[in-house]
Amino acid sequence: MPRTFTIPAVALVTLLLAACAPTVRIQAPDKPIEINMTLNIKHEILVKVEKDVQQLFDSNAGLF
Repeated sequence: MPRTFTIPAVALVTLLLAACAPTVRIQAPDKPIEINMTLNIKHEILVKVEKDVQQLFDSNAGLF
């Protein structure tokens, strides 16, 4: 293989491999990030109400 063909071939392969390299972009989102925490708060309220109701039933056993 002649040397004149090898150098351009290596350069071409190098350029092709460089063009296929992945690009990573760090970009801020357009909208603000929203974290919905209502489920945890609702669960906590239900547990507290359930404990209060259980205490009420325990203290008034003849109610029902």
